[in-house]
Amino acid sequence: MMQYDFDRIVDREGTSAAKYDERVKNFGTDQVIPLWIADMDFPTAPPVVDALVKRAQEGIWGYTSRPDSYFQAVCGWQERRNGWKIDPACCSYALGVIPAIGSMIQYMTAPGDRILIQSPVYGDFFDIIHDNNRTIVENKMIANGDGTWSVDWADFEAKIKTVKMFLLCSPHNPLGIVWQREELEKMVSLAKANGVILISDEIHSDLIFNGKKHIPAASLSPEAAGYVITCISATKTFNMAGLQASTTVFPTVEMKAQFDRFWRNLEIHRNNAFSLIAVETAYREGEAWLEQLKVYLRDNFQFVHDYCAQQIPAVKAHIPDATYLMWLDCRELGMDQDALAKFMIEKAGLGLSNGKGFAPSLAGYMRLNAACPRSTLERAMKQLEAAVKAL
Repeated sequence: MMQYDFDRIVDREGTSAAKYDERVKNFGTDQVIPLWIADMDFPTAPPVVDALVKRAQEGIWGYTSRPDSYFQAVCGWQERRNGWKIDPACCSYALGVIPAIGSMIQYMTAPGDRILIQSPVYGDFFDIIHDNNRTIVENKMIANGDGTWSVDWADFEAKIKTVKMFLLCSPHNPLGIVWQREELEKMVSLAKANGVILISDEIHSDLIFNGKKHIPAASLSPEAAGYVITCISATKTFNMAGLQASTTVFPTVEMKAQFDRFWRNLEIHRNNAFSLIAVETAYREGEAWLEQLKVYLRDNFQFVHDYCAQQIPAVKAHIPDATYLMWLDCRELGMDQDALAKFMIEKAGLGLSNGKGFAPSLAGYMRLNAACPRSTLERAMKQLEAAVKAL
């Protein structure tokens, strides 16, 4: 079997990579190691690169149809990896998971409607609700003493009765939670009982660790399959978010038709010539690369966790069960959130995601993207150690 090199440094500066070329915009300086936005510093699976090179060399990239093989590849991957059998007739293309969710917020809800999220959660959930003039309702997760988090079920049960829509992040970003069957069943049951639209963002579902198993919410039961709307994508798994492609899986062809009509009214309905090839190739030929990637990421998590425990005990790095993102508990540094973010930039030279973006009321947390060569994490940890010891 071919062995892939995840230690190789790829110079992404000056390539319009948001992670690097937006550092001044986001941190006020480009003198930080960028460990923020959720893409990886690894080239994607070689079969995908080869397929895209071949397509590029054809030299004609005109209007591109979406063959049956596209959604067959998506559905085949889900059945093979997660045991979830999907009807391709219920699948729709979208430019990305967040654009898909944003569109459904627009045509399924009305201005002022209440939408439930479980914070701290992916910051775009806040933005997409706020920017569409809907009302954010937070079911705040409970921090346990061991670095794990759990649902405040009493609060969830009270709030699910008051909302129009529930956005489930599964697995959870930034907490790295892989929801258990009982938890998912309870969420789906409560949403259905209260007539709440349930959209499950499962973009990180291929990145699962520590013996855990992702369960697609729609696969729980026939009742769940007839109720849950699921958003999935190869772009997070195979590091090709810039190709903009996701799949939305609907319970019925009628719901799919409503979604397709929304996008057709915007004249957005054809495929990108390159994302078409990339997605199909990734799902058909990228599995070996993904399995090696997961081993490397797991070792990265362990490195950051151990380094903090041994050298920077005031910063606690919890090993996630999913995603390639680590939630750092920095409360023992004794700083408010603004001071902590400033410290990470100016003293540690790190471009991390500000915890405030995942929960405005939370203080003392940052998110670190561990999907990079080990040498990058080694530099980052040494810089953080020096900054903390200089306090």
